[in-house]
Amino acid sequence: MAPSVSDIVPPVADTIADLKLTAATQDNGPSYPFYYPYYDANEKFPPTQVYEHTDAGAKADRAKPHLLTPETNVNHLSPFLGTEISGVQISQLSEEGLDELALYAAERKVLIFRDQDFKDIGPDRQIEIAKRFGRIQRHPTSGNVKGYPEFHVVYRGTEHDRLKEVIPDERINRTQWHSDVSYEKQPPGTTFFFVLDQVEAYNRLSPEFKKRLEGLRAVHSAFEQAEASRRVGGVVRREPIQTEHPLVRRHPVTGEKALYVNQGFTRRIVGFKAEESEYLLKFLFDHIAKGADFQIRARYKPGSVVVWDNRVTVHSATGDFNPGERRHAVRLTPQAEVPTEA
Repeated sequence: MAPSVSDIVPPVADTIADLKLTAATQDNGPSYPFYYPYYDANEKFPPTQVYEHTDAGAKADRAKPHLLTPETNVNHLSPFLGTEISGVQISQLSEEGLDELALYAAERKVLIFRDQDFKDIGPDRQIEIAKRFGRIQRHPTSGNVKGYPEFHVVYRGTEHDRLKEVIPDERINRTQWHSDVSYEKQPPGTTFFFVLDQVEAYNRLSPEFKKRLEGLRAVHSAFEQAEASRRVGGVVRREPIQTEHPLVRRHPVTGEKALYVNQGFTRRIVGFKAEESEYLLKFLFDHIAKGADFQIRARYKPGSVVVWDNRVTVHSATGDFNPGERRHAVRLTPQAEVPTEA
């Protein structure tokens, strides 16, 4: 789950005290009302244009001296992905340090920074930092921040529960592994905000099966997301698109191969008949979702910022809290390169 894992929590906007509501009269609203989700039906975005992207991690010193200083503490949550980091502030990193962050996110897939002041540095500085990693995607249907469409706001409270609208109650559970907005021509890379490692998911497959996947392409669609928003009277700021991406992609910095399919947006395999495509995608979705030994769980603590690389992970929101409890988080989603064949 980097500055979309699904959803992992980036600039987190509430303290634990805010989340544990003991009575309705004690609820004074979100601690960070500036980031309350904003919807304007008249807000429209033009089609997203392809731009030249240079990965910040490609410029980084492999030793990471500006990020991994003697004061930095790291704890690897799994051999395959996930590292908890303390003793360093993202907001105070130099350009070299931010480049090293991008490289480390690509290598470890998910970075969980503790005790950060990121939520308090203001939207302009937050956006300035995120732009180091690419042009920030403006989400076509989710809540954003008034005047700051770069923010994707994740908010759930008694007065506002979009999760129920997007994933209705008729489903047994609301877990849905995905890579953020993979329908974009240039899907996200290093993302600020339950994560699965798509590199290790690919590595677990047999050599013969890998051969059959490489060279295949899949269609990623935004149409269902837009229709779900329209169905409940929500906004659609940009007309939805469909995009073909390779089923197996290569990371531009690490060179690792990773599966690039997800249940949220991948609809069919190009050139396959419907039954063939459905059969193969179901196998891959099940393989990813059931791979408990290459998953981590990013647990919230006050001041946490989670950074993950959307190119090599998928993630899911987890609704494992009482309906009356508030959850408030913000995501910044820089777009990366057009995916390349493995």
